[in-house]
Amino acid sequence: MKKQILSILGTALVLGVAPTALAQDTLQAIPSDGRIVPSSNMQVQLSYSPVVKQTAPAVVNVFTSRTVRRRSRSSFFDEMFGMRRAPQERTESSLGSGVIVRDTGIIVTNAHVVKGAEELKIVLNDRREFEAEVIAQDEDIDIAVLKIDTKGERLPSLAIQGAGDLEIGDIVLAIGNPFGVGQTVTSGIVSALGRTNVTDTSSFIQTDAAVNPGNSGGALVNLSGDLIGVNTAIFSRSGGSNGIGFAIPSELVSRAVDSAISEGRIVRPWIGARTNAVDATMAAALGLDRSKGAVINDIYPQGPAANAGLEKGDVILSIEGTEVNDDSGLRFKLATLRRGQNAAVKVWRDGRERIYTVRTDTPQETPARDERKLEGYHPLDGAVVVNMSPALGEELGFDPYVQGVMVLKVERGSAANYNRLRPGDFIVSVSEDDVDSARQLESLLLSADNSEDWDISVDRNGRIGVLPVRYLPRTN
Repeated sequence: MKKQILSILGTALVLGVAPTALAQDTLQAIPSDGRIVPSSNMQVQLSYSPVVKQTAPAVVNVFTSRTVRRRSRSSFFDEMFGMRRAPQERTESSLGSGVIVRDTGIIVTNAHVVKGAEELKIVLNDRREFEAEVIAQDEDIDIAVLKIDTKGERLPSLAIQGAGDLEIGDIVLAIGNPFGVGQTVTSGIVSALGRTNVTDTSSFIQTDAAVNPGNSGGALVNLSGDLIGVNTAIFSRSGGSNGIGFAIPSELVSRAVDSAISEGRIVRPWIGARTNAVDATMAAALGLDRSKGAVINDIYPQGPAANAGLEKGDVILSIEGTEVNDDSGLRFKLATLRRGQNAAVKVWRDGRERIYTVRTDTPQETPARDERKLEGYHPLDGAVVVNMSPALGEELGFDPYVQGVMVLKVERGSAANYNRLRPGDFIVSVSEDDVDSARQLESLLLSADNSEDWDISVDRNGRIGVLPVRYLPRTN
């Protein structure tokens, strides 16, 4: 509060206005939470310059480059003489923005900014350049944490705002490098909070501050100079700003940075419960006054939710005091928690609210993946299979609740390849035997008679069918 009053008084002096009356008006107008609406032309003319000077040095440019190979088109004469032209290579460059969040050289940006980058260069506000390395990244929440070697120098950095201190209507500044024109500052307000219909995981801040290509990874700051979000996306049909920009909230950014520094990866806890949003029809059937929460459709055996006593059919209403409106909001809140944290979970069951304590954890690799390459005189020769687990599902981007034996890779030119087996297929059964593990599958294939008749059931994208056997390995 004192800083805000001093800032207003200082600006009044710069503008040549007598501060006494302005200070009295300001003291009377400022409510307990420190937010005021401009009530005079002088207040409207106050400048954001002090905030920009404080925050801009911590916003950097991120330059990436990668080599792209493109196969050359063969001419008629090339094909006639059986010749193929070598693939052409070109270097593809892109740019984005980033924010220094630790003065030792820790930078946060978007995962899509650094995706596939072979070279990473950070350019500071004072034009100094540094090579950067990626400590950790998570494409689902679109966050990447980078590190530069400062040789012991302390760099300007932004403090990350704590959770729960942001409201719709707050004034914000977006700082980044749109279209590569150089560092740019735009202003706006918080248009909405908790936007969960942009991705499956994050709960975004929506702002009307102009955000354009190149702003990705840049800072969204409040008038106290705190980082309240990392700009990540825009809604636009033309590619330019339409006044609908989205930023990853500071609480998720803070958790991702802490996790990357301490563990070398971005850890997102889970509770082992598959959920769906509650619609109006379901809410009426469950006795809820409106559509809210996330209903549990499935619970992973021996997972955190199961161990805490949660059941299928429970509706999760809040976690740690934060209301849950849908399953995306649930995943976002879980991503802001620490692994091993005891979280208070409010659920709706049998017409009343109940509170459970759930100890968050990361998806576990149970059963062990047991990666095996299948070899022998059978249709799956050349396939690499694994036991699916929650941890592997999270790693590969598959449903972490799916269980079974999954095809991880298929060698080119192998029997499995000719029989059109694909990575991501699940082997359901061999003949009349259900498949439970990679070890059992290998044993079933090797113990089968060397016949030409094979009955192998495969689950592909939720549809089970018999694998058409067209080819078997050649025998020596």
